[in-house]
Amino acid sequence: MSNSTLAASKPKFSTVIKSNTYQNLIKQTLGNPKKAERYTAAIMSAVATNPQLQNCEAKTILSGSLLAESLNLAHSPQLGQYYLVPFKVKAKNGIPEHYDAQFILGYKGYIQLAIRSGNYKKINVMEIKDGELVSYDPFNEEIVLQPIQDVDEREQTETIGYYAMFEYINGFKKVIYWSKKQMLQHADKYSPAFSQSAYEKLQNGEIPNNEMWKYSSFWYKDFDGMAKKTLIRQLIGKWGVMSAEMTQAMELDNNSLNVEKNGFVTVEADENYDTDVKTVDDTDNDTEDDTEEVNFDEV
Repeated sequence: MSNSTLAASKPKFSTVIKSNTYQNLIKQTLGNPKKAERYTAAIMSAVATNPQLQNCEAKTILSGSLLAESLNLAHSPQLGQYYLVPFKVKAKNGIPEHYDAQFILGYKGYIQLAIRSGNYKKINVMEIKDGELVSYDPFNEEIVLQPIQDVDEREQTETIGYYAMFEYINGFKKVIYWSKKQMLQHADKYSPAFSQSAYEKLQNGEIPNNEMWKYSSFWYKDFDGMAKKTLIRQLIGKWGVMSAEMTQAMELDNNSLNVEKNGFVTVEADENYDTDVKTVDDTDNDTEDDTEEVNFDEV
């Protein structure tokens, strides 16, 4: 079923979310009429600017965005604190094929939650450009950098790696650095939605326009953003102080949620999810039915 057919066969999200059923659920969940009104306006605006999201089941958009609201994350996609990403769900057990929205925490969301915990004096993650890395000693966790001062020049310079660090208020520090090669290998190994060879073809302009739909994974669309998220998650997950809010966000990152009458239920439905991205190999025999199933535990 095409996206246009799906969109035509369901009511607009703006109509659904304003229904008494959903408004009562939102008010009950947020516990404040003014907050519910602000949330409704914000999520309607976010959905209105994303045609693909408009094809998703309204309850999954609602559940993901209410999760973000409970974490006090900004709903604007431009701020990058979290994303609602459409995923195709295969027809199963009499339920027709459809699209659900998944909550995916952005690296800026991880930083925001860490700062709020009150434990961190400094926290940062960024790309390292060619010529900036002087040395890195992983044994003593010491890194020497020579940053490019000109912003425009730095933006145009090739990325060679990724750096993340934090410092607690009590002075404890932790530093981690991965080369881009290491990050590419990590993504290639742990993300079924990503292929290093396909990424290199994409970067070299070797992918025909009629096949670009296969590369909607965030690893293809925003490799640096996913790399920074992976590194900050590695850093905080292994060595950082985890607030209850941060722990909840990590556990629910990339999970599918259903809204039921009694509130939120996290469902283990990832095995039914299908992205519109295929791992492209050297053959030309890919068909839409061969799309890869995706599990995002790697990020």
